[in-house]
Amino acid sequence: MARGVILTSQTRTQTLLFAIPKIPLTTWKLPFMSRQVSCKCSSTQGPVVAVDMAKYKEAFSRRMAMAGLKPHHRVAIGVSGGPDSMALCVLTAHWKAQDFDAKCDSGGFIDGLLAIIVDHGLRAESKEEANTVSNRVSKMGIRSHIACCDWPDGHPKQGHLQEAARDMRWYEIFQKICVQNRIGVLLIAHHADDQAELFVLRLSRNSGVLGLAGMPFTSQIFSTHTHSYAEVSGNYGILVVRPLLDLSKQDMYEMCEGSNQVWVEDPTNQSLLYARNRIRMSLRDSSSSAFKLELQAVISACRKTRIYIDYICSNLISKAVTVMDLGYAVIDLEILNESKIEDICLSKFIALVLKFISQRNRPIRGSTSKLLLDYMHTLPCKTSLTAAGCYLSPAPGSRGMKALVCSSVDCPLPSKMESSHLHFQAEQENCTSDEIEKIIADGKSYADSLIPDASDVHFLEGTSESVLTGARNLGMLSESTLSNILLLQKEEIQNFKSKSKVAADYKSEHGVKSVSTSRSKPLHPGEICCFMNRFFVTWKLSEEVPENATSEEANSDGVSEGQSRGCCRSCVFGHDMMVEVRNMTEPDWLYLANLSKSRTSENFQEQRHSLDSRVEQTEEKTNECPDYARLSAQRALVSLKSIPLAARRGLPVLVNSQGLLLSIPSIGFKHCPCLMVSATFKPKVPLGGGHSSFI
Repeated sequence: MARGVILTSQTRTQTLLFAIPKIPLTTWKLPFMSRQVSCKCSSTQGPVVAVDMAKYKEAFSRRMAMAGLKPHHRVAIGVSGGPDSMALCVLTAHWKAQDFDAKCDSGGFIDGLLAIIVDHGLRAESKEEANTVSNRVSKMGIRSHIACCDWPDGHPKQGHLQEAARDMRWYEIFQKICVQNRIGVLLIAHHADDQAELFVLRLSRNSGVLGLAGMPFTSQIFSTHTHSYAEVSGNYGILVVRPLLDLSKQDMYEMCEGSNQVWVEDPTNQSLLYARNRIRMSLRDSSSSAFKLELQAVISACRKTRIYIDYICSNLISKAVTVMDLGYAVIDLEILNESKIEDICLSKFIALVLKFISQRNRPIRGSTSKLLLDYMHTLPCKTSLTAAGCYLSPAPGSRGMKALVCSSVDCPLPSKMESSHLHFQAEQENCTSDEIEKIIADGKSYADSLIPDASDVHFLEGTSESVLTGARNLGMLSESTLSNILLLQKEEIQNFKSKSKVAADYKSEHGVKSVSTSRSKPLHPGEICCFMNRFFVTWKLSEEVPENATSEEANSDGVSEGQSRGCCRSCVFGHDMMVEVRNMTEPDWLYLANLSKSRTSENFQEQRHSLDSRVEQTEEKTNECPDYARLSAQRALVSLKSIPLAARRGLPVLVNSQGLLLSIPSIGFKHCPCLMVSATFKPKVPLGGGHSSFI
């Protein structure tokens, strides 16, 4: 262990200047292992504290069952080496041992259990710490994987260290390693004290009851990277489970003591530079047992409210929303009006639909939320609205009784587009997806039995002020506890305002760009790209013209099959053999209209040169596929008429390096019969945001 690391036990704190001193070894045997292992005891002086581990193990098994998990399921654990994650390792190892068919792999580790240790590389000693933690979990029979952050844009700035480190760990490394190991479940060691810190933090940011409900017990997170073609057809993401939310920080220490575990405290957790650390220390220094119990009661009531609201929204989505495979949705405003639901439920419902269509994971608050709420209340709707990355308008032919929701290509969004080579590992990944689907179904079945009645839900007004006032009126909070909470809120608001300039500077450096009509990086044959996080697009060239193309398109206009077979690569690609993907624009359907009227090769070439004067065309040989392209354009225009104008702008379009339109796969247009292209509407995050439970 490197210098400066702190080892902690319940009774003392010791700063190590150079390395861990020799500690007496206690030999013990885990029930699932045939071999003896050694573990360094957390207390080197005085008697070992007697801890009832049975009650913790029983509570853990119960919570895992509530999540739909059984000991034979493959799971990963996020491990930092602190008391929380070490306690989670102890409980998970024992839980896995309850599987009578449990096996050990060739290394003697528990099969289907992986500890993921992330070396963020933010401190000089982090690598050695990660290796130390790996050795400790190995002695519990748990295989480990150490992953390192490379920080391509440099280390995050002070004040954003924890947030950036957490995002890097969560959204990239954990998911990647889980996918590589065919694991669909990730256990995280968040506990009740973490929930209390988050409550105060969100209270200081003026969060409503949905935010004050804290972290979910179970939730899906979805991959930001495409690893294989199988993910196009099924993406269940990773199921995150927090089985320790009912336990306190003190329980974590006791479990480590009771199982003779050593843990590490990250020195950055003591820095007052970070909001969570400040709140944690304030809660630790000023909280009585009564304060903690009352605060947890309020959090529990917020979670019950969240469960009710999520249930109402789920029902509304199934009844009132129709998702079209061209990437837009239709909301039945009559059904919403007849439902007479509370505004907080309607606001959440609208946010879920807009987040799905835009694929932007950003909260919708303040004036935007009110604007959308007013729009949904207006029946019939007669106006259009752009908000939260979406364009809303009356659905054609609905007389204002339905609203169209389309992606707005001109809203600020990250302009990065992801592309990766196809990998065909469908059988492997579908096994994981099937397992996650079954786990989620079992967990949902349990959660559905705990949905409260409207009469048992107290905080539907939604604001933080109404939550605190309501809790006091219901007797959940005493005056002294309420005063302490308000004091903590005030202190953190002041700290937050003092840091606002730093945050503004950070955002200006890492700001977002507009998607608009900007193109992606070149896409080569056989690659797949995720366009605007909504469409999976891939293309290739066929060596031979498909039979259905030669017979129908070519011969219908007097073109021989031989002529059609003469077309291929150079007719639209030239020599670079790559395409770019952008969204559809008005000149594209004008191009189709003109192309559908062209009768000869000469006219066709003239169309290519005249439609977009901004693009300088290179000299190419006379196109050999004019009649196929003309007929394809005619059919595409028929399809296009059935698509609302606003929805067309979000469709992916393939162009060559000179900007010439090659294909609009969503409506079946392509210039050449040799061009095999597909665009599948498969948003990375599903409608509703995926499964989550706040029980």
